[in-house]
Amino acid sequence: MTLNWQPALLPVPVTLRGRHVTLEPLDAVRHAAALWRAIQSHEELWSWMGDGPYASEEQFRCSIAGKQSAPDAIFFAIVPVAASEAEAGKGDSARREGEAAGYASLMRIDPANGVVEVGNILLAPSLQRTTAATEAMYLMASHIFDQLGYRRYEWKCNAENLPSRRAAERLGFTFEGIFRQHMVVKGCNRDTAWFSMLDREWPASKKAFEAWLDPANFDHTGSQLKSLVDYQNE
Repeated sequence: MTLNWQPALLPVPVTLRGRHVTLEPLDAVRHAAALWRAIQSHEELWSWMGDGPYASEEQFRCSIAGKQSAPDAIFFAIVPVAASEAEAGKGDSARREGEAAGYASLMRIDPANGVVEVGNILLAPSLQRTTAATEAMYLMASHIFDQLGYRRYEWKCNAENLPSRRAAERLGFTFEGIFRQHMVVKGCNRDTAWFSMLDREWPASKKAFEAWLDPANFDHTGSQLKSLVDYQNE
């Protein structure tokens, strides 16, 4: 089938702002110290990562500097919005940026074919299972589809990493299969689970994200009234 296709735009470092989180270009000077504090005593975070754990803050800072200057990926620091109790309820104008609590990247970037992967996602415990973490993934997907014009957005993980597989499906990605003996990571075999989201699927996923993120979907304690999966399945 012939497509009326023009190559997508190449991602560049940008800042993406949401209600609960800001994504900004990862910077060792600006973010490494806060990230190091956020992940202390949680070496399990590196279990499924291609790098780490790190023995010192200096080693970690060097790794962040390497990610910052990576020629083939764009890394974002995930910075939750912070608000004091006194500011709560005064609206977005009263909110301020907090400290970086994770990072994620756009990688395996192929503008000619309109394909890009979200990966190298590290979330500190304080960021896991939060509205900010979900909104971060929404902002990245929206940037890829709405601003840059990609056709295919990929999520890949170790096939044994069940939390990552569940996260992909919750976020609206479609499971495509297992690539057996795909990689060797830290001396171990990795079978890779592949997921994707397509441009024609994005409008429905975007609608689900925005309905879930709507303040009306949360009660006074911050608990969701309806799950993202429920919205994805409508």
